[in-house]
Amino acid sequence: MKIILSRKGFDSSSGGCPNPIFPDGSLLALPIPDQRSVVRYQQLTHQGINVGALVEQLTNGRVLAGDGAHLDPDLCVDHFERQPGWRPVLGQSGSAQGHLRKQGIDTGDLFLFFGLFRPVELHRQCWRFVPQAPARHIVWGWLQVGQVIGVDDLSPSDRGWLAYHPHCQREVDSNNMLYLGSEQLTLVDQPLAGAGFGQRVHEGCVLTDPAANRPSAWRLPRWFYPGDTREPLSFHHKTERWSRNSRHCFLQSVARGQEFVLDSRAYPAAKNWAAGIIKTLSESFHER
Repeated sequence: MKIILSRKGFDSSSGGCPNPIFPDGSLLALPIPDQRSVVRYQQLTHQGINVGALVEQLTNGRVLAGDGAHLDPDLCVDHFERQPGWRPVLGQSGSAQGHLRKQGIDTGDLFLFFGLFRPVELHRQCWRFVPQAPARHIVWGWLQVGQVIGVDDLSPSDRGWLAYHPHCQREVDSNNMLYLGSEQLTLVDQPLAGAGFGQRVHEGCVLTDPAANRPSAWRLPRWFYPGDTREPLSFHHKTERWSRNSRHCFLQSVARGQEFVLDSRAYPAAKNWAAGIIKTLSESFHER
């Protein structure tokens, strides 16, 4: 199995701000802007909050409620009106898909979605980021691949429920792929969904080193350290990015790039680590 740390949601370049952590500890990964999308922010809701109003307030009007939202990965049936047959889905194309293809990502491999998050608060009846509160990289969702389909190869029945998806709004492109979530996670013995997301912040899902002043400075389990004999997390081959102590591995993650791949054959502990994160995310979902 290969594990993909997949950067998704708002950030400084896509959307222009972090994703929100609400005062009750819940969080929301915001779809990035996409003017080709047929889905608008104002059509999306989260725990009774209209996402259109939320993005207008958090971006100070740079992103508007009527703007197109790139709803991808799409993991929550309740966020938008669905057609029969809907499944959790991730789309990928361009250089990011080229990297996934080069890494051999296929059925059974696991995406762990992370993003940049920062606490928000209500101020004069509008949402704003809490002054001086730091932003952190946090794992917020997962998708185990149940099926890989080229958008150009979709059957008429699949095109029905997928018509809304932003990767189905594009011109013919053989490099435009969809990763459909499996029905059940095969990583653990207990029954867990093949795709889903967390509703609360848990420290076990935080990638950012709590002692660091930059969200891209990560603290990981010590076994993550590649050394000289193992292929490191993709896009992180420079040895100066890595260090470790007796308890942890530290990584200065790259500023750009979407999909970072780790092969669990070289890192046997990775499966249990990923399983623990997914269990935590699943439990946080059921808490609400």
